[in-house]
Amino acid sequence: MMKTTKIIVTAALAIGLFACGGVQRNPGRIYMPDMTYSRAYETYASTEDLAKEGVHFDHMPVPGTIARGEEMPFLLDKDAPGDSVNYVAARQVKDPLPPLDSADMNEARRLFAINCAICHGAKLDGNGPLYKDGNGPFSAKPAQLVGGPQYMAMPEGQMFFSITYGKNNMGSYASQLDRKQRWMIVQYIKAQQYPTKGAPADSTATVKK
Repeated sequence: MMKTTKIIVTAALAIGLFACGGVQRNPGRIYMPDMTYSRAYETYASTEDLAKEGVHFDHMPVPGTIARGEEMPFLLDKDAPGDSVNYVAARQVKDPLPPLDSADMNEARRLFAINCAICHGAKLDGNGPLYKDGNGPFSAKPAQLVGGPQYMAMPEGQMFFSITYGKNNMGSYASQLDRKQRWMIVQYIKAQQYPTKGAPADSTATVKK
């Protein structure tokens, strides 16, 4: 009995050592090789090595799909220095959002207070903390969005263009506000400009470049 036990133990040890011996480089057949061998790479890293493997990634959405954040495309690019072609063309761009409900309007008011009121003022009168009746760090009064004829007549698309790319001393807010938020702010401004009625239908005719 003892001899049989020794034989069994010796055989088990031999099998174990044989099974664990060496490094198995070939795992055999793989059901889903793309999941077994990941092609993941670090953010902003070069994709050159992936291209060598026949993987070509161009950051473009699959044809027939919409990239994240592109559900409200704005097809006008920033104007070149000294040019205003796209700024003028933006007059024809319409707000793609439906009229904001009370909750969204409150959110638009909050976004305006955070991003815009420091210059344009909480009352949209151009008298924000940076101007402060001429006693602030800005010597020139910011745009008077309510009461200023030029801005009262400015079409919504042109406002969106200005928020997106910046205008005069105002920089771009595209990195701080996504497209929906920018359109929400435009609606909020228009609601303050014309609280009891819509903007004039012929407002594009009086807007200055």
